[in-house]
Amino acid sequence: MSPASDYRAQAIHQINAALDRYSDFGDGCPAALREAIRYSLLAPGKRLRPQLVLLAAQACGAPMEFALPAACAVEMVHAYSLIHDDLPAMDDDAIRRGQPTCHKAFGEALAILAGDALLAGAFAVIAREIRPAQIALQCIADLSEAAGATALVGGQADDLANERAGRTGGTKCPDCKEETGSIKTLLAELESIHHRKTGAMFRVALRLGGLVAKANPTQLIALEEYGQHIGLAFQITDDLLDIAGDALAGGDQVQKESHRGKMTFPTLLGVGPSRRRAADLIGLAETALRPFGEAGKSLTALAHAILDRTQ
Repeated sequence: MSPASDYRAQAIHQINAALDRYSDFGDGCPAALREAIRYSLLAPGKRLRPQLVLLAAQACGAPMEFALPAACAVEMVHAYSLIHDDLPAMDDDAIRRGQPTCHKAFGEALAILAGDALLAGAFAVIAREIRPAQIALQCIADLSEAAGATALVGGQADDLANERAGRTGGTKCPDCKEETGSIKTLLAELESIHHRKTGAMFRVALRLGGLVAKANPTQLIALEEYGQHIGLAFQITDDLLDIAGDALAGGDQVQKESHRGKMTFPTLLGVGPSRRRAADLIGLAETALRPFGEAGKSLTALAHAILDRTQ
C-alpha cells in the first residue's frame, strides 16, 4: 500500500469512528429516528467528501484531527442529500450503498426527518467542535451556501426539471469528435447542473479543510480549483459507471439514470469523449495543486483514484 493509500485508509477509519460518535444523540432522540439516521450515515461508503476535508488540511500543514469535525459535517450533509434525493418525489431509488434506501427501510416520513436531523446536526458539530469561533462561523457560512438554493439544492432542482421536461440530450453525438452548437448548449447546461449538484460539496469540503488549517488565500484558491475539476470528473465517471457498472460491485442500482431518460455525459457526448473529458479534468486538477508541491501528493492520488474507480 502506498503512503497516500495508507493515509486515506487511516482517514476513513477515523471518519467512521467520529461519525459514530456524532450520531449518538442520547435519550432525547426517538429510537426509531436515531436508527434511521445511523442506518444511512454509517452505511459503508467511500467517504470521499470527508477525505477531501482531511487531505486538504494535511496539504496545508495541519494534522487530520483538526479537520475531523468539519469532515463529519460535510458527510452528514451528503448523507442528508442522499436520503432526500432517493425519495419517490425525486429520484425514487430503492437501493443505496448496497442496502434498501432509507425510505424503503423506515418509511418516507421518518426518512425525511432523518435527513432533516442530519442537516441540522452538521452545523451543530461545526459550532461545537471547531475553534476559533471565527473559523467555525466561516465554515458554517460556506457549508450552508454549498448545500443551499444556488448550489446543491439548486442543481438538484434543475436536474429534476430537465428530467421532467424530457430533456435527455438523446444520442445526437455518440463518440463524435466535434460538438455541434446544440450539443455545446446542452453540455454547458449539464455542467452547470453538476458544478452545483455534485461539485459544490467537493469544493466546500476542500475549502473547509483549508480554513481549519489556516490556509493562505493562494492555497484556498488552488483547493477550490482542484475541487471544481474533480467534482465534474467524478460525475462523468459516475455516468459512465451507470452505463457499464456492476450492481454487486457498486452497491447501487446501475443504469438508473439512463433508464429514467436523464441527460448524462455519455448520452450527450458518447462514451469515448466522456472518458477523455474526465481524464482532461483530472489533469487540470493535478495542475491546480502545484502550489502545494509534495504536500499535495495525497490529493493528486485521490484525483487519479476518482478517474480509475470501478464503483
